[in-house]
Amino acid sequence: MEPQNWTTVTEFLLLGFSDIPEHQISLFVLFFTMYLLNLLGNTIMISLVASDHHLRTPMYFFISNLSLVDMCFSSVTVPQMLINILLENKAISYTACMAQLYFFITFAGIEVVLLAVMAYDRYVAICNPLHYPMLMNKETCLTLLGVCWLSGILHSLLHTTLMCGLSFCNSNNIHHFFCDIPPLLKLSCTDTTLNELMIFTEGSLFDMVPFLFIIVSYIRIIYTIFRASSVSARSKAFSTCSSHITNVTLYFGSIFFMYLRPSTSHSLEYDHVASVMYTVVTPMLNSFIYSLRNKDVKVALKRAVCEKIFQRVCSVA
Repeated sequence: MEPQNWTTVTEFLLLGFSDIPEHQISLFVLFFTMYLLNLLGNTIMISLVASDHHLRTPMYFFISNLSLVDMCFSSVTVPQMLINILLENKAISYTACMAQLYFFITFAGIEVVLLAVMAYDRYVAICNPLHYPMLMNKETCLTLLGVCWLSGILHSLLHTTLMCGLSFCNSNNIHHFFCDIPPLLKLSCTDTTLNELMIFTEGSLFDMVPFLFIIVSYIRIIYTIFRASSVSARSKAFSTCSSHITNVTLYFGSIFFMYLRPSTSHSLEYDHVASVMYTVVTPMLNSFIYSLRNKDVKVALKRAVCEKIFQRVCSVA
């Protein structure tokens, strides 16, 4: 067999939204604004949980960590996307591309498991309220958070290692705004069977197990809520769960649409929309979902603002 004339790729071109050049400035303003709102909203949430003793509970501990993961998750892809929108040179080195892929999968994996842990927290709080302080103590919360991070890191290490084992040649055009698994597999000139097998086995299990755990948890929660005799108790229980359900729907919906479809049904337009949903929109909305629909967070925010105003008045006096 004659050797194939391959040129090893040392960098990729993230074409992103280059197919709509007349809207580049509008896209930059839109995504930059959403990214700033993401950083602002999640930073406020983390600060409130850290500074207000009324929010030092397991539920808000996990919410603040979700805010941190959301900021990291968006920061892996959005800044590079904003630069590429403005600049003609859309190149990213092979090493930087693999690093972006690794951190993207890591934070996505952490968020998947963290959402399941948050569902478990609500399940214990509503279905076993008397045992809640014992079951969700500080050590348990830290252990569960460690499981989230370790799971995300190992999950990412598997898929990134497999991706690094592939060869990329000739074409280096990635029709996406960041280095993701599906567009990279399309560029590979070696056999990707093992990669695809891991995506549909380990990848599917990694997403489906937490998702099914969340579904089962909320079935039990809803059953317990409807058994409650007090209308106020039902209302309070629903209010504490509605934000998490909204977040789960947005995040898992876009993830499943992006990765668990047959490769033949993929299109650039739909893939871009789904990717923007879970990399830009959902992380931005999370802080507002958990704050605008949460009485405790709104009270804590008012308390923090009043303290700042009071301190300023006293310093002027």
